[in-house]
Amino acid sequence: MARKKRIDVPQVEEENINAHIIGAGDVVEQFITETLETNYMPYAMSVIMSRAIPEIDGLKPSHRKLLYTMYKMGLLNGARVKSANIVGRTMQLNPHGDMAIYETMVRLSRGNESLLHPYVDSKGNFGKAYSKNMAFAASRYTEAKLDTISAELFRDIDKDTVDFVDNYDATMKEPTLLPVTFPSILVNSNTGIAVGMASSICSFNLREICETTIGLIKDKDFDIMETLKAPDFIGGGKIVYDREQMSEIFRTGRGGFKVRAKYTYDKANNCIDITEIPPTTTAEAIIDKVIEKVKANSIREISDIRDETDKKGLKITIDLKRGTDAEKLMAKLYKMTPLEDTFSCNFNVLIAGVPQVLGIADLLTEWIAFRTECVNRRVYFDLTKAKDKLHLLLGLQKILLDIDKAIKIVRETEEEAEVVPNLMIGFGIDQIQAEYVAEIKLRHLNREYILKRLNDVEDLKKQIEDMEDILSSKARVKKIIVGELNQVIGKYGKDRRTEILYAQEIEENEEEIEAVPDYPVTVFFTKEGYFKKITPLSLRMSGEHKLKENDEITMSVETTNSVELLFFTNKCQVYKSRACEFDDTKASVLGDYVATKLQMEPDETALFMAVVKEYKGYMLFFFQNGKVAKVDISAYETKQNRKKLIKAYSDKSPIVKAVYIPEDKELVMKSTAGRYLLFNSGAISAKTTKDSQGVAVMSLKKGHRVESVNDVREGQFVKPGRYRTKTLPSAGAILSAEDQGEQLTF
Repeated sequence: MARKKRIDVPQVEEENINAHIIGAGDVVEQFITETLETNYMPYAMSVIMSRAIPEIDGLKPSHRKLLYTMYKMGLLNGARVKSANIVGRTMQLNPHGDMAIYETMVRLSRGNESLLHPYVDSKGNFGKAYSKNMAFAASRYTEAKLDTISAELFRDIDKDTVDFVDNYDATMKEPTLLPVTFPSILVNSNTGIAVGMASSICSFNLREICETTIGLIKDKDFDIMETLKAPDFIGGGKIVYDREQMSEIFRTGRGGFKVRAKYTYDKANNCIDITEIPPTTTAEAIIDKVIEKVKANSIREISDIRDETDKKGLKITIDLKRGTDAEKLMAKLYKMTPLEDTFSCNFNVLIAGVPQVLGIADLLTEWIAFRTECVNRRVYFDLTKAKDKLHLLLGLQKILLDIDKAIKIVRETEEEAEVVPNLMIGFGIDQIQAEYVAEIKLRHLNREYILKRLNDVEDLKKQIEDMEDILSSKARVKKIIVGELNQVIGKYGKDRRTEILYAQEIEENEEEIEAVPDYPVTVFFTKEGYFKKITPLSLRMSGEHKLKENDEITMSVETTNSVELLFFTNKCQVYKSRACEFDDTKASVLGDYVATKLQMEPDETALFMAVVKEYKGYMLFFFQNGKVAKVDISAYETKQNRKKLIKAYSDKSPIVKAVYIPEDKELVMKSTAGRYLLFNSGAISAKTTKDSQGVAVMSLKKGHRVESVNDVREGQFVKPGRYRTKTLPSAGAILSAEDQGEQLTF
């Protein structure tokens, strides 16, 4: 049952209890679940639906309100106006403070360099996305208008292509979506944090996205990786490309990839100039981290670092000591600083008001459906207008038969209100046609004018027939969308800014690895996923370990600072790191939370750790169904220095334990039936497939499972042969009377 909050309620006479009105200061007894449902859920839904998550047009409500306000101000073709004026007008749609609206405009502007294709053409200081110290000027000093590509956001918006709703005070109308003619949702990066969910969408090259969309329109089974290479960022840089990893992101909409800075070496001045950095960091963060590593003596090749950013763009200069190899230093800096950083993808988009995490193909399919509806609505709008015009012209055609009669009817009608009815009777036309005829100016009552109008009748009939054919033909609608996408490519297509660096091309710098200080350490791993690395001296001087409540140390290994660490997670993935990448600590601190340190996915935690000095030996995976998978540890060795491997072990049965063994050894398994099975891992054949289901080792009756696995201690069993069998699988044996005392500490 949910907890209740107990409070004092003012005493009220029993007969008047129903009449008591709860007011300020009164607190009532209420279930927490009810409070969450009535008070918190509406707020959470509002943040998700109306603030943080973008929709299929690639915009959040704040973006859409600002851009639509600028469109209605005539800033698509007009001159720039003061930003303060735009902000003030936007408040009619967006009831927020001026600074919140202005910051939205700053991020959409060309000057800020946040978007690959900015929507706002700016003049003045709009700050820089790559620098937290380069702040934007106040709105009274800057000017803005809509950039040319914004025309694609509003094309045919006045032809009922999208729905309009009242603004917050019902004094104006605003669009629920913009009828974008290209998949802007994937062309410009977008991030947002809601309640209980977030969205992080990277940007892609406009030409590649449009070509991919065209491919999907023509063939729903089109391989998007043929045309869509990798994300593309306005800040350039280099993407460390792993096809398997990128394919997973494209398929699921989740995952991460690394982006590294671009640099040049100035031999004359013996310095490195960094001109492009990852989109997830800033120049100040990079400089601070480099200085930190220099002070800690982790990097000794640098004599000075400074920010030389100017009007030409970003530039971080690193002065080198004499004899320094620039490439080897950069390889080290990529590993130790944000010069190489991970962009985490979470393609969470509102589709018809429902948050959905979609892969690229699914997201483009949704956009195609949205754009199809926009085109159909536009054609239907034009069709209705054409039919109305044709109807009027057909009425005018009847007037042509006898203009004098029409003039006579008007002249001889005594009351103005009777003109239209008399024309309807005189020519057999309806009221709408009669109204149109009655409004024709006297100067236009000549054959030349009327014949010119009537020349449009045949053209209108052909147009109406064509539009009706479009509405009945999905193929023609697709052709229109493809034509519009090709126009967008022709007008706004640009070459890639971000280079693609294939992972296999990155050679691991062996000398850099040897340069890592190697000294004895003891590493600890806890049940809750915390990691500590402690030197022997510090360990001798330490007291008890500090742990979270109900946490416990599940593994401690005496090793050295240069070993590799493999962390196996609850999502059947393994994250690779090295002991030297964790700071030395003390027993009196909690240590590093591995999931955060290694930037794991949401809801992902580390379950087991393997300490590997060299890739020799095996990983043993024990599953609840009694199977054991023995995988050669070399399967986890990668020349590309990848940090994450998917399908690290089988997901067919819940895992009980994962153990790294340099060589075969004796192990004992215990089942929930109280049976023990002693076996040697050498009896199991090794596999090279990481997610092998394994082989049956322990036979289990229905309802039972493997409970624990441990090394066999010397003297643990009086008669070990009782628990060992010649063949596997085996059910094991119940403890003998003489062994029961030994197992109290199992």
